Amino acid sequence: MPEPVPTVPSDANGVLEDFRIEFMDGWRRLPNKGLFLLLLAAWLALFHFLGNATLGYIPTPSLLGWMHAAYASTPDANGTDDSHGRLIPFAVLALFWWKRKTLLALPLRTWWPGLLLVVLALGLHLVGYMVQQPRISIMALFVGVYGLMGLCWGPAWLRESFFPYILFAFCIPLGWSAITITFPLRMLVIRLVEIICHNLLAIDIIVQGTSIFDPTGRYQYEVAAACSGMRSLIATLAVAVIYAMVSFRSWWRRGVLVAAAVPLAVLGNVVRMLTIVIAAEIGGQEWGAYIHEGGPGGIFSLLPYAAAFAGLLLLGSWLHEPSPKAPPPPATPNG
Repeated sequence: MPEPVPTVPSDANGVLEDFRIEFMDGWRRLPNKGLFLLLLAAWLALFHFLGNATLGYIPTPSLLGWMHAAYASTPDANGTDDSHGRLIPFAVLALFWWKRKTLLALPLRTWWPGLLLVVLALGLHLVGYMVQQPRISIMALFVGVYGLMGLCWGPAWLRESFFPYILFAFCIPLGWSAITITFPLRMLVIRLVEIICHNLLAIDIIVQGTSIFDPTGRYQYEVAAACSGMRSLIATLAVAVIYAMVSFRSWWRRGVLVAAAVPLAVLGNVVRMLTIVIAAEIGGQEWGAYIHEGGPGGIFSLLPYAAAFAGLLLLGSWLHEPSPKAPPPPATPNG
């Protein structure tokens, strides 16, 4: 009878086992975790049962349910798509894991002033509930969790975890309020496309409001709210914040990278609109519409992101931060 061949664990299994071991070690070293989980459950229960007072388009008393519905909705008339809010918690958890050694090395302790943040969050939620503004309550939800972390693990934890925790700001749905951003973005993009077409590409187009059309009537496109570049702006800004905080130590470099996210997002959307116009110049309305709809597998819809992210990488390379100098070796006595 042949002997059984021993199975060798795959690389994937080895990585998962290493993760499990390191996670359990970090979990063991983390103090007050039971207290934090208990308080977190109570805090989330408050927002689940008494979180949303609007009961209008989303008829649920749960703020968590209201957030889920807002993230799952299709882009509205203002072109806003808040679906990225579902991805932010995973990004924050991944970055907490990335900073785990720094966080666990801190002097972690119970810190009662953290309750002040919780009280502030309760007041903020009360205001949001009374005036029926769920977005204010969402801010309160995250401020309160931040306060609970301070209560259980102290001020040093709050300082070190401010990033990535600040990324939860991207979980606040913009909804109709985004019109104050989307309309100026649409007008800026369409004017830039007009300038480039006339002065650099020698393409004759006519712009009326948010419409672009050919003087001979071969093609016409409306730069709708969904084409304002709002989604690419939010994505570029979030990636810029993460890239800046992870890759640089000096605040001025971080500031430059984050500030560049807005013009780079606009540039990405200009590239997409120019691609549509050029395609329409070559093949008429059908070709332009093909690019506008995304092309095979939606590849052309990634143009704004590709251009913006490439710009961030180039800028980050140019802002390259010198490595810290190693301390000189100790002098050895003669003789």
